[in-house]
Amino acid sequence: MVDEFLNQAEIDALLSDGDENSGGASVLTADDLSIMNEVAGIVASASSNVIGMLAGRTVSANLTEQVEIPQSELSATIEGARVFSYSMNLEGLNSMPALFVTGERGALALADLMMGGDAKDLPTEANDLYLSAAQEGLSQLVGSALTSLSGLVGGSRLSASSSEGHIADSAGWLPFPSDAAETRIWVGKIDLNVEGVEPFMLDVILLSNKAVELTSKVKEAMAPKPEPSPAAPEQAAPAAPKAPPQQRSQQAAQAAQAPQAPMQVQLPPKPQGPPVDVRQVEFAQLGGTDSAGSQGNIDLIVDIPVRVTVELGRTRKTIGEVLALGPGSVVELNKMAGEPVDVLVNGKLIARGEVVVIDESFGIRVTEVVSKAERIRSMGV
Repeated sequence: MVDEFLNQAEIDALLSDGDENSGGASVLTADDLSIMNEVAGIVASASSNVIGMLAGRTVSANLTEQVEIPQSELSATIEGARVFSYSMNLEGLNSMPALFVTGERGALALADLMMGGDAKDLPTEANDLYLSAAQEGLSQLVGSALTSLSGLVGGSRLSASSSEGHIADSAGWLPFPSDAAETRIWVGKIDLNVEGVEPFMLDVILLSNKAVELTSKVKEAMAPKPEPSPAAPEQAAPAAPKAPPQQRSQQAAQAAQAPQAPMQVQLPPKPQGPPVDVRQVEFAQLGGTDSAGSQGNIDLIVDIPVRVTVELGRTRKTIGEVLALGPGSVVELNKMAGEPVDVLVNGKLIARGEVVVIDESFGIRVTEVVSKAERIRSMGV
């Protein structure tokens, strides 16, 4: 008896039939790959700048290759047994899904650098603190890359939404789990070299059909704009037919013999009115601005509300130190005990004073006021 049931492979083949992004040949053309190479270069440049700024170290990020493969083959190219992925939707590009992917060691190194470490004494696996730090670093990287990429797509405003970080076992892992395993993806592989840290890879990933949409938008933005066609010249009125020479001479003789009427030009009536008083203009002598003028300017804005802030002190902390804060933590400021606090108006220093308690509220007793001229300049008057 012939088996009339389809096996799983045949079912998958039928389901993927007609889907240009599932299995089969490449979806991206040579022109598309050339544009995606430029996109990956923008991401690599943003990676170098952002990670270097956050880590305070020299960073080089180089695009080593770009490939188009079925998504089931990606996990085999990732270092380690676990993978860290940062997924997002790109607003301004029809909510296009995109991912940044690295191995667990790369995520730990990035997180440790974000928290002020040296990425040497790393934990054996990523905990919530490290995952949050790695996610924050990639979030800033994405923002910088999208700002640069917006120029490539004609100035469209791009942003990332629904951003999430995940860590999972690399075996059988798919970057786009809602799509078939044979769905083709574009992968740009960036080699990150941070000063004093073992290099690690960072992959930027798009579905191949979405990469085609992106390249189409880039091509549209780069296409030369058609020049407006020049207006068609107005057709000249047909010239009147010329009279024969004999007729023209007769007309000229008749015109010479005819009496010529004198030309009359009618002028408008002269207006009647009192005589105009004309005299030289007199300019006031220039002089310095006196305090009365400044007071007049102040009177114009005295009813405008401003924000008054009392600043006890300031300090600088790394992201790691801020994340480690909890109830009972002590933050040391840059002022000594007993020093006067600063009184700021819209961020401008105008006075200093000491803290007092009025009933159950804090207050400030002003002990020093900056000069009136300086206060006026600080308010832009």
